[in-house]
Amino acid sequence: MVIKLYTTSMTTNREIFNRQNRIKHVFDAKGINFEEIDLCHNQEGRDQMREKAGIPDLLPPAIFNEDRYCGNFQEFEDAVEDNLLKEFLKLQ
Repeated sequence: MVIKLYTTSMTTNREIFNRQNRIKHVFDAKGINFEEIDLCHNQEGRDQMREKAGIPDLLPPAIFNEDRYCGNFQEFEDAVEDNLLKEFLKLQ
């Protein structure tokens, strides 16, 4: 199973930038391998991300296990705080 993190390297929204970095930092600290998909370099990726999640206005960062949407940033933060990250990522 591959964890996919949809991000954007070109954003003026500081909150999106901080959230992306937070997720990457946690993944690195926990030794979770992930594939980063930069939507600035993959325009089709935005539509695919939204379609897979079933959320027409979804913005990055978005986390998937393969093609299964894991949840939003607040759910990610809650899972980290509750030590349930592997469950959130559908790794268990």
